[in-house]
Amino acid sequence: MSETEPAGRVLIIAGSDSGGGAGVQADIKAVSAMGGYAATAITAITVQNTKGVSAIHPVPDAIIAGQIKAVLEDIGADVIKTGMLATTGVVELVADLLEAQDPPIPLVLDPVMIATSGDRLVDAETEELIRDRLVPLASLVTPNIPEAERLTGGTVENLGDQIAAAEALMELGAKAALIKGGHLKGQVVTDVLVSTRGMEIMERPRIQTRHTHGTGCTLASAIAARLANGEALSDAVRTSGDYLHEAIKRAPGFGEGHGPIDHMWVLRP
Repeated sequence: MSETEPAGRVLIIAGSDSGGGAGVQADIKAVSAMGGYAATAITAITVQNTKGVSAIHPVPDAIIAGQIKAVLEDIGADVIKTGMLATTGVVELVADLLEAQDPPIPLVLDPVMIATSGDRLVDAETEELIRDRLVPLASLVTPNIPEAERLTGGTVENLGDQIAAAEALMELGAKAALIKGGHLKGQVVTDVLVSTRGMEIMERPRIQTRHTHGTGCTLASAIAARLANGEALSDAVRTSGDYLHEAIKRAPGFGEGHGPIDHMWVLRP
């Protein structure tokens, strides 16, 4: 990566979603909506729609590594954003490539471990590697409540638990942690951001809808894009949260299950 002013370049390392609501497809839309430039390294091809995932085809590790190197050696990246890293081998190679970067490239780590439905997406060994190898490299880690519990070993049932989980992730080496509150009950969704600069609590009214597919991917990628354009962390997180909230409100209603949100609402009146 050239040592220039931030240019909005985000390298996304994640899986593909054929339904277009989550994964790399959601990442590209979110980065573009936030004014960034999205490049990708695809880790797996999934067969899925709003009703669920019916098949996963892993991309060979050498091809994943090749995609990452090809982007970094030519286009470069201001921020790297990771999503689904389904195996221990993929986590190891991503960690190795990140550690080899000089100067380091900021990492927004979306620890895709547990789906909105509650289904576990990776095995226990992969979860441990994400905690031990990637969390210490993260400029920001963005778990949902179940993922925060898996990463920290604690229980998250209220605001105090969210704060404690964020602090625990920083003790593991992350520079900042955003604990998303969507899985908790209540009419208000509370997100907690803890960093070396302190703590910030962000509240938004809960939207009663089934159209929330890909919200985690979208938020992390929107934050990554804003960071890649030089925005301060707190501002990037808050603005991206507002963007996601509106995208959920404007969901097009596609599909019979958990439908996609409207990533590109910013381009319409």
